[in-house]
Amino acid sequence: MKIFVWLILCLIWGTTWIFIKIGLEDLPPITFAVSRFLLSAVILLPVVYFAKIRWPQGGREWILIAFTGVLQFTVNYSTVFWAEQYITSGLAAVLQATITVFGLVLAWIFLPSERITPLKIIAVLIGIVGVATIFIDQLRVESDSAFDGSVAIVIGAYAAAQASILVKAKAAAIDPAMILLSQMLCGLPALVIYALIAEGSPFAHNWGIRAVASVLYLSIAGTIAAFWLYYWLLARIESTKAMMISLVTPLIAVIVGNVFLGETLPPQTLIGGLLILSSIGLIVFRRRVREVISAELKTNE
Repeated sequence: MKIFVWLILCLIWGTTWIFIKIGLEDLPPITFAVSRFLLSAVILLPVVYFAKIRWPQGGREWILIAFTGVLQFTVNYSTVFWAEQYITSGLAAVLQATITVFGLVLAWIFLPSERITPLKIIAVLIGIVGVATIFIDQLRVESDSAFDGSVAIVIGAYAAAQASILVKAKAAAIDPAMILLSQMLCGLPALVIYALIAEGSPFAHNWGIRAVASVLYLSIAGTIAAFWLYYWLLARIESTKAMMISLVTPLIAVIVGNVFLGETLPPQTLIGGLLILSSIGLIVFRRRVREVISAELKTNE
């Protein structure tokens, strides 16, 4: 079941890139993000009400939810949507993949059971190299705005990793659906204010069929289904394994872009894909890998 959920998350978040790209053709970035999460919250509210899922209790839980909500939905997504105006989607994917690096370090700090090991470090680096290989032609920073956008993506990656680690470490008693809903409710106000100041009234933008379809897909699949499943999975597997999803989604994104938008598939996709799959294999089967290495070392003694 956990492997199935992990694969579903890779597929969902791998396809969100195409809908973000389509939606940004008609909507400004922050208004787009606000619409996505606002609709998600409106849909999720009656679900948690009729399911009688308890709200966070006490100041400690609400502080945790508010802090992680701002990190996940205000900082992370505002930086991603804003930065993609100035940098290539490939560079954004590579920089976003640093979530695995931040996750590795933060898990070591906040989750005593998750140690940093040489094999984990190697696996994460191989995965990032794999993503970089796929988008090698897009790894350029040609202006001050592009540099600012690159920094913003890295800040967003840190924020997403920190939010995930804190949820895993301290929110075990809260239902995944409630974590998602309450995080969005806490993270949305700042996004709404930012959108209104920077981009004006949401009704002044082009709400055509493409924009509406993109918001619907990103709300229902990319937010409600994906984060509900993600928080469920995060409580049951190592955080490093969960965050390795961010290495697979760019690979799926380029394949989906080729199939549905006719985008050119980079010739180095196969090499990059194999590196990404190798990194996943090292993480998933690292116990077996350690056993093989130990046996080989003993044989050579």
